[in-house]
Amino acid sequence: MSRRGAVLRRRLAAAVALAAALLGATACTSDGSDGSGGSGGSGGPKASPYRDGTLRVLASSELADLGPVLEGAKKATGVTVELTWSGTLDAAEQVASGTADGKYDAIWLSSNDYLRLRPGAAGKLSSETPVMSSPVALGVRPEAMARLGWKPEEVTWSAVHQAVAAGKLSYGMTDPVRSNSGFAALVSVASGLSGAQSALTEADVAKAAPQLKEFFTGQKLTSGSSGWLATAYAKRPDVDALVNYESVLLSMNRDDKAGLTVIRPRDGVVTAGYPLTLLTSAPAGARESGRALTGYLRGEAAQKAITEQTLRRPVAPGVAPAAALAADKRRELPFPGSLAVADGLLGSYENVLRRPSRTVYVLDTSGSMAGDRIKRLKAALTELTGTGSSGTGQRFRDREEVTLLPFGDGVKKVLTHVVEPGNPGSALDAIRGDVKSLDADGGTAVYGSLKAAYQHLGKGGADAFTSIVLMTDGESGDSAKEFESFYAGLPEAQKHTPVFAVLFGDSSRKELSRITELTGGRLFDATDGKGSLDGAFEEIRGYQ
Repeated sequence: MSRRGAVLRRRLAAAVALAAALLGATACTSDGSDGSGGSGGSGGPKASPYRDGTLRVLASSELADLGPVLEGAKKATGVTVELTWSGTLDAAEQVASGTADGKYDAIWLSSNDYLRLRPGAAGKLSSETPVMSSPVALGVRPEAMARLGWKPEEVTWSAVHQAVAAGKLSYGMTDPVRSNSGFAALVSVASGLSGAQSALTEADVAKAAPQLKEFFTGQKLTSGSSGWLATAYAKRPDVDALVNYESVLLSMNRDDKAGLTVIRPRDGVVTAGYPLTLLTSAPAGARESGRALTGYLRGEAAQKAITEQTLRRPVAPGVAPAAALAADKRRELPFPGSLAVADGLLGSYENVLRRPSRTVYVLDTSGSMAGDRIKRLKAALTELTGTGSSGTGQRFRDREEVTLLPFGDGVKKVLTHVVEPGNPGSALDAIRGDVKSLDADGGTAVYGSLKAAYQHLGKGGADAFTSIVLMTDGESGDSAKEFESFYAGLPEAQKHTPVFAVLFGDSSRKELSRITELTGGRLFDATDGKGSLDGAFEEIRGYQ
């Protein structure tokens, strides 16, 4: 696949989570994120050729917690599961387009609902076997529960909306375009607030649009992965709740002592069924391995292990859910009835419903960036502009404020553009022109440039998701201590602006890790052999 094709696939959904390292006896690769949290990009690892006794699976990244279960499966069946992480929408694109043929033997996603909407997808699927389930839920801090006076069993999506609209509840949620849990959460909210009784339609979404707009004013945290979202949430006592899968929220209570009240809204939920689905293109040996694996996973021993270890719900009759899982039932909310409705809902979220973004790209254009490195930087940034008619996730969002802050010995320029709804092409053209004019000379004043980025963002009064993207190919030539002192003196609200740093060229992992840890950001690896620069920038989009 071409680099452009790979970029478009990633934009359709899938910057993947902070996937775990190798899962015991289970081999793992990454199509969008390596185990260290870096971007795999177009140069990332690929699925290996088929081998007898190995099942190559394109999987939702949250399945990293099934390592011990899959180790047990290998001992019992002889099947080694080789997982490649993906988001649901990205995987749907790969399967429907035929890219997955011969590369993977099966998919194991949170849901196949979106995939079924894709033309031609049905002919790619041989069989699907649900293995476990987890509904979308709301996890709320104790102080917010007390303030709202909620009884968990009585809360509805309408009640959540009313609390947000009244300014009494804020929350975090992953990006629906790039995260499985975010997409399921978006569908849950849209279906719950629209009152739809059957497949969600464009009319249902239009009816609920004013309420949805109000609902997303309460979103104060966004993320490309559930793992980073949970970490960021722990540092943000001003954010009251998280919208995520029930299993994720209960695991936070168990592992991190988060103390959340986990609410499955009374009027219904969207549930992840995690069907292990064999592809029609899989060789006969892989199909046999798949049948052996699903047989084991639906057995009593594996089902008990799954629910106890991952806090998902078992699907096999007679196996009791883990004690932390409430037994009362919830109605399954309707899913979009067509691809147009699903993609339209995603487009509305990106460009209309959610809070806009304000991002400063702090770009190393020092002398060491001359030649191939500056060319790669320009290409990566240009990819982010797409075109005025690009689809959801394929360009900077409507209403987004994009600032380029190139630096050498100091800040060279501060170039800001806002992507206007109805006329995005003007800003996108201007950004492309600014990128084209970047040149490489001077030193590497990382910390002074970061300081300038925070000062720039501090001048804006917009209610927006703010972030800083730092790309450098070397160690800084100015003072870290001076920047840390400056950061410590920022207003508390400004400290919530994370720095997402890109490891590139000869930059220092230690230095960049210190910056991301201080600011609550994350490090993305675009060094040779780890990932691509355009892949890192693409993945960061899920966090902005």
